[in-house]
Amino acid sequence: MLPTCYVPGEELRSRRELLRHRLNLVKIRTEVKNRIQALLDKHGLRMPGTTPFSKGNVAWLRERSLGFMDDAILRSDLALLETVDVQVGLIEEKIAALAAEDRRVRLLMTMTGVGYFTAMLVVSEVGDVSRFRSDKVFASWMGLAPSVHQSGERTRIGGVSGPGNRRLKWAMVECAHAAVRHDARLGALYERQSRRRGEGRAVVAVAHEMARIVYFMLVRDEPYRGENRGLTERKLKNMSKRALDGLRN
Repeated sequence: MLPTCYVPGEELRSRRELLRHRLNLVKIRTEVKNRIQALLDKHGLRMPGTTPFSKGNVAWLRERSLGFMDDAILRSDLALLETVDVQVGLIEEKIAALAAEDRRVRLLMTMTGVGYFTAMLVVSEVGDVSRFRSDKVFASWMGLAPSVHQSGERTRIGGVSGPGNRRLKWAMVECAHAAVRHDARLGALYERQSRRRGEGRAVVAVAHEMARIVYFMLVRDEPYRGENRGLTERKLKNMSKRALDGLRN
């Protein structure tokens, strides 16, 4: 009569640790970049071009002279950024080596916007998808279910509610940003929602729809029905290349 909790196996827990380590490294990298941006703002400077922290911009940063103390901070953060970038790349190669062997990862990669890292993250965090009784429960567990506010006969749909799985919530929102640019169906959903609710909520609505689709893909063991085969092949080719590097290093 007591509800049971899901306990993943040892291998699955190890995979989760590797994926979460990569997320932590990316968080550190973002913090370093934000510190550098704040330092530039302090001196009224802005990196040229539209791609911050490109190779050209990093070279540009190394040529700046911000004074004795701020120069020391900038050089230190640039060295830290270079180190973290290398470590992120090495961990991603190891993740690719594991992902290349998982059929469910290849299945999820048929969805527009989903790469091998996100697919591996979903598979590792979800574990046994049969423990979710519906797509709505699955989306709610991800933290992507909209809140419902009722007062008498009035019902209002609000933003997403509950903490959910913050890692998957972040990952699906990131995928949604990419999907709306390359998937006609999801792009149309984004346009409809953005006109009614604004761009931020529109992206979350797309992420919610993608989470529901992921559930059915895993349960039915079928690829994404709106698959762009050429895009999928490029993603698989990139994963295979990085997987080989991960096995060699």
